[in-house]
Amino acid sequence: MNNKTYNLQGYTLVIDKIQFVTALFKAADNEGVQFNIGFGGDTRIAAKFPNRADATLARELLVKALNQQ
Repeated sequence: MNNKTYNLQGYTLVIDKIQFVTALFKAADNEGVQFNIGFGGDTRIAAKFPNRADATLARELLVKALNQQ
């Protein structure tokens, strides 16, 4: 079993438990830009960022970590 982890906004994510990462989209109530990370069932984390550049970088690094699994 691979227990590789990834840290994002105070969360430690177990890479092999992540099932999907959504595209970037505008967060509700002018909270910036976000993407969701799903783990199965109704469990997900909404990663929110103040601007698109920060969100894009964070998402790309997470996807890169997932692809290296």
